[in-house]
Amino acid sequence: MKTKFAISICTVLLLASCGSQKTETASTSSEVSVNTTEATSSTFTAEVWADNWFSLYINGVLVGEDSVPITTEKSFNAEKISFAAELPFTIAMVTKDFKQDDSGLEYIGSDRQQMGDGGFIAQFTNEQTGEVVAYTNSDWRGLVIHRAPLDKSCEKSAAPETECQSSIASEPEKWSEPSFSDTSWTQALEYPAEAIGVKDGFNDISWAKDARLIWSSDLEIDNTILWRYSTPSSIQG
Repeated sequence: MKTKFAISICTVLLLASCGSQKTETASTSSEVSVNTTEATSSTFTAEVWADNWFSLYINGVLVGEDSVPITTEKSFNAEKISFAAELPFTIAMVTKDFKQDDSGLEYIGSDRQQMGDGGFIAQFTNEQTGEVVAYTNSDWRGLVIHRAPLDKSCEKSAAPETECQSSIASEPEKWSEPSFSDTSWTQALEYPAEAIGVKDGFNDISWAKDARLIWSSDLEIDNTILWRYSTPSSIQG
């Protein structure tokens, strides 16, 4: 989506702590524990800014999602999600740019009818040590499962629901789990802030110097993308 204004920073420690409604304040609950024990686990915070929506899995467990529904117009926002885990762990995310229907367009029937553009950035910090253990960059691998419109010339069509074609695939089975092989997935592309058009919520987070905004090779056509990244076993200082 190209024009948005909402700011929402929400600490999600259980998915239900934020729910699916828009919020302007942080909320807390007991943290999600991901296949670990109290003796060996650490608490990590994921900080995410996305255009428009995301969900986050750690080692195949859903630990949180964007608190602002993707159907909310102008929904730029940032989120903070806390979870207990131990290194190494596998990060998996679903990111979605807003689309009104499978044509891939937004504001259909208005003078603003257009293709939206996506993009997101994330970083993961050990709350005890302050170390950033992971961040988005070109090492992440993605799989596009919704592409539309396949022909950009239909952007201003009077009947995009029938004239704009799409390519839609299902999520692979167990794609968010550590054992899943993503070697055939495509490496992410890094984008400058100007290309994504970052705004509300983005500057509320102090991003690590090496954290990058990423997406696939097409900001407009690629609407839903699955992402994976596995942290190293330890972080070198």
